[in-house]
Order: sequence, then C-alpha cells, then structure tokens
Amino acid sequence: MLHQETAVSAPGKVLLAGGYLVVDRAYTGLVFGLSARIHVHIRASVDRSSSEISVRSPQFKHADWRYTYRELEDDAGIEIKQIQGEQSVPQARNGFIETTLAYVLTYISCRITELVPLSINIFADSDYYSHSPGSHDQEPAGRFLDFGVPLSSANKTGLGSSAALVTALTAALLSFYIPSEQGSSPASTTQIRKAQARVHNLAQAAHCNAQGKVGSGFDVAAAVYGSCIYRRFSPSILEDLGGLGSARFRLRLQDCIDDSEGSKIWDTFINKDGVRIGKGFRLVLCDVDCGSETPGMVKKVFAWRKENPGEAALLWETLQRGNEDLRCGLNELSSSAPIDAYENLRNIIFTNRSLIREMSKKADVPVEPLSQTHLIDACSALPGVVGGVVPGAGGFDAIVLLIRDDTETIDGLRRLLAEYHVEAVPGHASAGKVRLLGVKQEMEGIRAEDLSLYSDWKQ
Repeated sequence: MLHQETAVSAPGKVLLAGGYLVVDRAYTGLVFGLSARIHVHIRASVDRSSSEISVRSPQFKHADWRYTYRELEDDAGIEIKQIQGEQSVPQARNGFIETTLAYVLTYISCRITELVPLSINIFADSDYYSHSPGSHDQEPAGRFLDFGVPLSSANKTGLGSSAALVTALTAALLSFYIPSEQGSSPASTTQIRKAQARVHNLAQAAHCNAQGKVGSGFDVAAAVYGSCIYRRFSPSILEDLGGLGSARFRLRLQDCIDDSEGSKIWDTFINKDGVRIGKGFRLVLCDVDCGSETPGMVKKVFAWRKENPGEAALLWETLQRGNEDLRCGLNELSSSAPIDAYENLRNIIFTNRSLIREMSKKADVPVEPLSQTHLIDACSALPGVVGGVVPGAGGFDAIVLLIRDDTETIDGLRRLLAEYHVEAVPGHASAGKVRLLGVKQEMEGIRAEDLSLYSDWKQ
C-alpha cells in the first residue's frame, strides 16, 4: 500500500581525511555527516489521471520542474521527460533530479504494477549556500530560508548537496511506493541494514550516471549512513550496468541494486563503530568566498601518481597510516583533559598536512594552497582550536577545524574571521572573506522527517 505523503532527509558531508586516497579501493576515507540536510517531501498529486511529476524547490526563484513518465518496451526502464508547460521562464534541465527519478522509478516498477503522479518539494538547510545579499535579514519560514535568487545564481558551499539530494530523493521515493520494504517500525537491525543498502546502491547508481562518471561515492555513503570509515565499491559494478533505455536495463538494475545472484556483488566497506569525536569537541567549517577555479585537480594528481608509482605509493601509504592515527586520536579526545593532552592530535594533523602539501607540490595541484595554509595556521593559533585541514580534494573554497565545543572558542573564531581577508591567487582565486558555517558533525544518515516541518511551504 502506498503512503499518501512522506518526507526524508539526508545529511551533507565533509571528507576529513582520505582525499584522493578514497578514489582507490586499497585505501579508506574518514567522512563525517553534517547537521545540514537536504529534505525531500513527496505526496500523491490530486489529479490521478495524469502521468506527471511536479518538482519544486520553493526556496529559490523559478525552481520548478515538470516531468512525464512512461514505461519503455523491452524492459528498458521508465523514461522521464521534462516538459516546459506555460512557465514564463524556461526551466533548465536538472540532471540530478531527472536521472534519480528515472533510476528509482525503473527499480520500483519491478515491484509494483502502477506508478502514480507525484508532487515533490525539495528543501535545503541554509548552510548549503553562501547567502545572497538580501537573504541574511529575512525571517525564515520555519526551518528553511528563502534564498531569494534563482538556483543557478546560488553559490554552493561544498557540503555535498547533489549527493544528499539524490540520496534523499531515492529514499523518499522508495518509502512512498514500497514502504513495507523500507523496514517496519520498530525495524530490526537486519531490516534497517537491508533498507540502507538498497538506498545506497540505487543512489550510487543514479548519482554516478548524473555526474557522467563512476566516482568514489563517499558523499553518497555519508548521506545514507552518516559518519563512517569508507572504502569505495569496485567501479565495474556500475560500469557494466548499461544505459537507461537499453533492452533489459530494468532487470539488470534490479539485479545490481539487490545484489542478486549473477550480478556483481557490492563490495563497499562501511564502518561506523570506529568513528566519533570525543565529548566536548566538534568540527566546524569555514566557507571561503573567493571565487576559486580548481578544475581537473584529481586528474592531475593521478597523472602524477601514474608517472611516479614508487614515490606515490610511499606517500599514499604514509598518508593512510596518518589518517588512521587521526581517527584514533579523535576517539580519545575528552573535554576534561588538560590542553596539552591533545597536543599529540595536533601533531598528527600537522604531519598529515605536511604530507598533503608535499603531494600538492609534486603534482603541481593546489590541494592545500598557501592562502589556506595561512588561514588554517591563524585559526589553529587560537585557544581551543586543535587544528584544521582543507577537506576532500582540497582547493581554495573551504577549511574544516577541530575545536573545543564552547562559547569562548566559537566567539574567538568569529572575531578572527570577521577581520580576515583571504589573499588573491592569480589564476586560481580572487581575494575574499571567510564565513563560519553553523554546521557540525552528525552521526546519523538518512532519516524520516516530521511532515509538519514543511507546513509553511505548502501550496
């Protein structure tokens, strides 16, 4: 039996350790889910006679999309086609929404006989975007801020919005159409794990297709499972799937997602048990508004690695050990310990940063550029700040700091950043300001949400 209405959210992410390494199955990444979430609210359309799905992101101007759906012959899947209707502003294609609808509805069509028209609303917590000039002074409608700009004009802060969107939309569609397979309430551990694995596999497939490449998938994993140690899946699992619209795609997708006999078994490794930050400490992120351009960084690093396999292998192995030391150090943090008790963790972070800068220099890629080094060092000199890194693949746009979770430390950071200006880097980044985001780490991944959260935004 279908739900008439459902809502699901998925967290953003920060890859604290394992940038570049996480692309290779031989290594792992330490990824934290974040308190900033993408929400998807779904209800059945009033008009059941149509074959139409309407999608809105009401926090932005002109952010609405309309689609028709139809079943293709030869078990080729569900075709999703955008329609413009009578909109005054033609709506650009949103590949992440369109692809996720196609993949998830194709999978669902293996289990139910009839799809129904839907009305879908998408919401984002405010820290996913650098606020527009007028949005700071607005009173948010409930939890969600009206950004007051078109989606194309909103500047992302790099928290993994596309992965969180795809994951939340995947989970919400599954919950709406086949709630009995998403775990009863209360659900057993086995049911929960099976439901999470289904969302993970399907979201990975949709997200990779929308990106046009099979990425490492750590962002989707964090959106599904929350904070974890992550080892990527073998790319061949999705590379051999074939394209939507090809004969028997629906059956191949079902076998792939369900890990059916004869399909390639998903070999993703997720470990949540060994990931935590000691009580009294937290991660904070700083958005560096400097208009940076860092194209092709991953490609350049791996080109250097291919040309220097021995040197790169030694550096990769050393970084992997350093990342494991960091994980252990985070577990041992305690707010009751004296300040010198986390000096060892500070040294681990500094050593790992030195290795990253070495890789950055050898590959000629700005993983931790000098402007970010200066910013992290300035923040790390403040009382209560243990240390910081440039997360993920690096670049100029953000830093993440490990700090004591108290008012004095936060206030000291705000005072520093209020006066701080990032230096311009010719060819890469303009001068800019730094904004302390309100997010912090969160262990939980996807979750069902209370429908009352969205009552202020209903049409």
